Amino acid sequence: MTNVDFLVANATVITMNEAFDVFTPGAVAIDGGRIVAVGAAHDVARVYHGRQTVDVGGKAVIPGLVNAHTHVPMSLLRGLADDLRLDVWLMGYMMPVEREFVSPDFVRLGTLLACAEMIRSGVTTFADMYYFEEHVAQATAEAGMRALCSQSVLKFPSPDAGTYEDSLAMARDYILRWKGHPLVVPSVAPHAPYTATPELLRAAAELAAETDTPLQIHLSETALEVETSREEHGMPVIPWVEKNGLFQAKVLAAHCVHIDSSEMRTLRRAHAGVAHNPTSNLKLGSGIAPVKQMLATGLNVGIGTDGPASNNDLDMFEEMRLAALIAKGTTGDPTTLPARQAFAMATIQGAKAMHLGHLTGSLEVGKRADLAVVNLNDLHHTPHFDRDPDAIYSRLVYGSKATDVTDVMVEGRWLMRHRVLLTLREDDLHRAAQDYAHRIDTFLIQREQSVLSKLAAIGGMEQEESFEVQVKAHVADPAQVIDAIERGPLAVQRRSHYRQFDTYFFFDDPDQGRLRYREDAFINARGETYRTRYRLTLTLPAKEREFERSILLSRSRFIAPAGHSRRFYREYFHPTGEREIEKDRLRWLVTYRDTDFFINLDRVVRPTQPGYFLELKARTWSKRDAEDKARLLGELLDLFGISTEDTIKEEYLDMLATATL
Repeated sequence: MTNVDFLVANATVITMNEAFDVFTPGAVAIDGGRIVAVGAAHDVARVYHGRQTVDVGGKAVIPGLVNAHTHVPMSLLRGLADDLRLDVWLMGYMMPVEREFVSPDFVRLGTLLACAEMIRSGVTTFADMYYFEEHVAQATAEAGMRALCSQSVLKFPSPDAGTYEDSLAMARDYILRWKGHPLVVPSVAPHAPYTATPELLRAAAELAAETDTPLQIHLSETALEVETSREEHGMPVIPWVEKNGLFQAKVLAAHCVHIDSSEMRTLRRAHAGVAHNPTSNLKLGSGIAPVKQMLATGLNVGIGTDGPASNNDLDMFEEMRLAALIAKGTTGDPTTLPARQAFAMATIQGAKAMHLGHLTGSLEVGKRADLAVVNLNDLHHTPHFDRDPDAIYSRLVYGSKATDVTDVMVEGRWLMRHRVLLTLREDDLHRAAQDYAHRIDTFLIQREQSVLSKLAAIGGMEQEESFEVQVKAHVADPAQVIDAIERGPLAVQRRSHYRQFDTYFFFDDPDQGRLRYREDAFINARGETYRTRYRLTLTLPAKEREFERSILLSRSRFIAPAGHSRRFYREYFHPTGEREIEKDRLRWLVTYRDTDFFINLDRVVRPTQPGYFLELKARTWSKRDAEDKARLLGELLDLFGISTEDTIKEEYLDMLATATL
């Protein structure tokens, strides 16, 4: 008789080995954190004696569930901003809040909170991607869970790094110090192709290959991501990342909602794993991943919850049930993704997708002792039928709930016994998490009161508050204006021609000003568009001063880059009204009497207006400077032969307010 640390007995043991063996009654012998025997109860008991024998009373003993994709610190952002599109949710709310609040303390608390939730629902292993990932790793090890913890790397500044080079250096140092840890596999995570550069992708893949650690990344999550990749790179997402060397690493690809059969084969050749996130993809409207085809291609497809801010829980029983149901619903075939396959995705397939299948995901000799005990005897499991050997999987996938999990072990250590957590203090986590929620609420309430602060939150101002001295006039003959510019006493520094598309957003409170989304399509001599520029301008309501000849010191303005679609800004700022203006513009930057001026010659295309408009303007910064430039603008009006009667006080938007689109 061989003594072992634990003998888990009187169980229905679901092994998830290659033969899908189920032993009833069965037993598992555990020693030194590893499984040394699994099989029929009487066979195991003949050979092994447990220093502790745990009689589970006929409950199911399953491999610990594997959450193949999440962002555990975001448990502190659960329910923060729901029912939004992915880009608005991520860029408008998540990232601004993360920039303000994410710190080592934040990620530690969020990780411990998430670990408590996952342990309670039978999860023993998860794949995480976030900032300050070493602190995620430390908290995970403290909770006693197993995880693939990946340091996020983005092309722009993040809460823990000013540049992606800093993030990569941080990732390298973290990986080298944590590699070989019994519970945590450290790795690198370029966030997504749209937040990366080719250089970043290659560097991250080289780091992962050099250290022989996995690499996590979001791929083809939304149709917009794929469409943008086609427009910018001439190919979909998967071929583009392959071109940039991503698959020299052991990749775990999250989502893969919008990929075709060719891309699936590319992933299979690269031995990449896929994390299917059904709830998150449905909640964010991203679509439904082609799981049936991916499995048929031979891909290792696991199941993930995604972060608690986009789910909003970490319940893998919900995820595997939903994965099975939506696969059936989308294919119209109830035999698609049967319960056994769904359970495999939540266990051994997920472990393989994470490149950890040699450690966990099934109850087999030599693997780590990661398991959960599930009560299948409550009312919602009654009655049960045993004639079909796969009935046990149906009970687990279609009938079980997280609250059915009674005990959880990782690496031969009990993390929960009889529904009591042994490594974490739930009450302390509740109080600390609610304190963060109060602080984040206060931050967002203050931000939402001002269009200006919301503008700053999503990218900052390109320049500070600015003023312009300007004048506008009707012109009958544009050729006369052009001739005066080219032949007059003006030094032309730069000239351009573009089509200008403006969308103005209005708000109920006039003190908020109005926001303009501008698209400038630059046109070459052949009439072809060769470059497009996007900008946001917030114009505040107060005019400062009016000079002679209707020369105005214009409203204060804040300018920011527009890196998102017009639809994004509409959904983010929630304007109460909007209006569009389209112009064909010739623009010159000229110097007159040692002073720079912009000259615009505009034809208003929509709403259609007769003739042309001349607009002269100059930036200013003081009362004296504004007076001097207003005087020079008067001289320019004389140069163009424009009288005071021809000048227009209103801006285009006000002037065209009653025009028909």
